[in-house]
Amino acid sequence: MIEERIKELGFELPDTPKPLAAYIPALKTGDLVFTSGQVPMVKGELKYAGKVGFNLSIEEGQKAAQICALNGLSAIKGVINNLDNIERIVKVTVFVNSADGFTDQPKVANGASELLVEIFGESGKHVRSAVGVNELPVDSAVEIEMIVKVK
Repeated sequence: MIEERIKELGFELPDTPKPLAAYIPALKTGDLVFTSGQVPMVKGELKYAGKVGFNLSIEEGQKAAQICALNGLSAIKGVINNLDNIERIVKVTVFVNSADGFTDQPKVANGASELLVEIFGESGKHVRSAVGVNELPVDSAVEIEMIVKVK
């Protein structure tokens, strides 16, 4: 059970995140589910704001990425009802609100990638992009979108 595994790792699957604008959290088409970008919101509160490499450390960015990944899984659950129906994590795109000159976006993205592998094992290994950006919505430190294949 995927949700039990998440709890064993010391995390909590949040309620399906509420959109911050005019979009839906996730969409299933065929055997793929695409998420909208997820920011590190916990119970309606942004947990990590600002720029990684300026007022946030790489470790804080990694924690933000973990929350984003969990919010993405929650959005997926809202579409497929049961995370055990995920066959594979296919792609993760990580946007990092980066200070000028900050180039460790992959290290920040590892917060999400490593968590997904801990949760799903081999099925959690995925392709990924880690992108540094100048700003993100609501001054979020990280935003993540995911594509998963479902059974």
